[in-house]
Amino acid sequence: MAATNQTSLQPSSLLLLGMEGLEHLQAWLSIPFCLMYLAALLGNVLLLFAIATERSLHQPMYLFLAMLAVADLVLSSSTVPKALAIFWSFSRELSFHACLTQMFFIHVSFIAESTILLAMAFDRYVAVCHPLRYATVLTPLLAAKMGLAAIVRSFCVMLPTVFLLWRLPYCGHSVVPHTYCEHMGIARLACANISLNIWYGLATTLLSPGVDVVLIGVSYVLILRAVFRLSSRDAQLKAVGTCSSHACVMLMFYTPALFSFFTHRFGRHVPHHIHILLANLYVVLPPMLNPIIYTMKNRVIREKVSQVLFRTGQAR
Repeated sequence: MAATNQTSLQPSSLLLLGMEGLEHLQAWLSIPFCLMYLAALLGNVLLLFAIATERSLHQPMYLFLAMLAVADLVLSSSTVPKALAIFWSFSRELSFHACLTQMFFIHVSFIAESTILLAMAFDRYVAVCHPLRYATVLTPLLAAKMGLAAIVRSFCVMLPTVFLLWRLPYCGHSVVPHTYCEHMGIARLACANISLNIWYGLATTLLSPGVDVVLIGVSYVLILRAVFRLSSRDAQLKAVGTCSSHACVMLMFYTPALFSFFTHRFGRHVPHHIHILLANLYVVLPPMLNPIIYTMKNRVIREKVSQVLFRTGQAR
């Protein structure tokens, strides 16, 4: 009987409203979002194929890029297809279980990507500050263990969130003013105290991506300090160029994501459509730009991707 009552307190499905306040622009907004998603799919799949098929790229730096591409594919594919369906008025409903599943994979892929970015910063720190020890410290096996740690960490952080949402009564509330399901967006539908959800969400943000951002910042301060001690001007420019591409990726990833998170808790005066627009950008813009930035900045990857495209064109 208790199970029946608990089930009845959860909505069978949720209605996603999309971008409230920008309904008249949703059809037009769908065009750049669709193009960015297609570019993200193509770029990341191409990057994965190049790394998987070229044995010379089976090195830690490139393995981290492959992990980043997988995380980007999961993050964008968990959100953008449903957002496009809402924009095109195909389907606005999502079952409660599907909503929790979507929320789980969005946050798992975000935390995993944050952990991978931290691992990439550590990789660059060792390469620049301890180049003679790089081959012995950063081995493919260690890279694989870091990738596994990213998955385990993200699952451990997010599993309690599912149970925290599952325990709440929703009293028939089923309208989500968003294009996808996220933790606090679902929790705010509840007709009960959600303080535990708020504090757990705040703690996990400060202790996972928050700590990652701080450690990444420290690593780049150490890298820049080492770079400016180099006597070679060319070496300085090369190191700064590599670091700048990583910094751009991290700014694009963390800025809108953290803005969206803190807006949920403290940004009551932020226009809702601005919040939703930025929340949609962080799940599609970094996945689109990451393979472009790393391909353009890395000569080896650029050559291998060109070879893949050339072979594909020749085969046709």
